Amino acid sequence: MPKSKPVKATHREHELLEVLRRYGGSARNAEIARALEVSEETVRRLAKQLERDGRVERMHGGTLLVGAEPGFYQRIAQNADGKGRIAALIADEVQDGMCLFLDVGSTTSFVAEALRPRHRLIAVTNSIRAAEVLANHNDNRVFLTGGELGGEERGAYGPMAEAALRGFAFDLAILSANGLTEKSGFTVFNPAEASIARTAASRARKCVVGVDHEKFGRQAPIATVALEDVDVMVTDRPPPEAIARAMALAEVVTLVARKKD
Repeated sequence: MPKSKPVKATHREHELLEVLRRYGGSARNAEIARALEVSEETVRRLAKQLERDGRVERMHGGTLLVGAEPGFYQRIAQNADGKGRIAALIADEVQDGMCLFLDVGSTTSFVAEALRPRHRLIAVTNSIRAAEVLANHNDNRVFLTGGELGGEERGAYGPMAEAALRGFAFDLAILSANGLTEKSGFTVFNPAEASIARTAASRARKCVVGVDHEKFGRQAPIATVALEDVDVMVTDRPPPEAIARAMALAEVVTLVARKKD
């Protein structure tokens, strides 16, 4: 039998594909829904048809262009439930009208979503994703740092970004990390990201780091904000004894976002 031709994409499906291209090849369904001004259910229906036609792959909570490098998006998809619970607990620390910094990180992307119910936030970020989630919503004021855009996470780094942070006094700096050990503390892969984190923490009244349990025992090559400069760590499972002891010695409060029964 001759091979059937792929079904021609509808106008809405073309729009969804264009959104994915703008977002670097992948996006969460909530982001796509906002960009298209449709419901997430509509996004899922469009993505389902596009998957049948071989144009996209559906992943937990999001959609990926076929052939795109998933990288950052894969990190968002990994342990999405745990990161969502961490984000909700961090959001409980935030009151209307606060001045916040949010870094570039998969967990921080969940935090930005969890902050949508808050009002009048002054949100400073080097993450285009976080800025898009919070801008033009509930009277928020969103400041996107300058600096050089780099990486598939769509973040801005470098001296210009750090200089922008020094112009603020944050109530809360919300950070992430790629690894956490009792000896090295919080670590990341990108030196520029570590520098941004240290600058933000130095300008904050309170520093919160969100890490899911998959980061426990992992060590990336670059040390980021020191344990002594962190006030609260929010995670989804109790850390191993050695890490818990290191947190206690540094007077870091550990909050665990547990699953609801």
